[in-house]
Amino acid sequence: MSQQSFILHETMEIHELLNFNTICMTKSKLIQGVVFDNELKALLEKNMQQCKSAVNVLQGLLTKTNPQ
Repeated sequence: MSQQSFILHETMEIHELLNFNTICMTKSKLIQGVVFDNELKALLEKNMQQCKSAVNVLQGLLTKTNPQ
């Protein structure tokens, strides 16, 4: 099975996206604790789940690559 490899700047971009999504997920979780509106809480929960999914995909990309 051939492994995918990224150029260094592509790997850095993936790391930046991973960091951004991690921060977004954390912020949504924290804000969810102080929000009283149920609709807003539901939106924050949905955002948190989408960020979690993105983090898993990005981590998968990084673990399946060959460093150059």
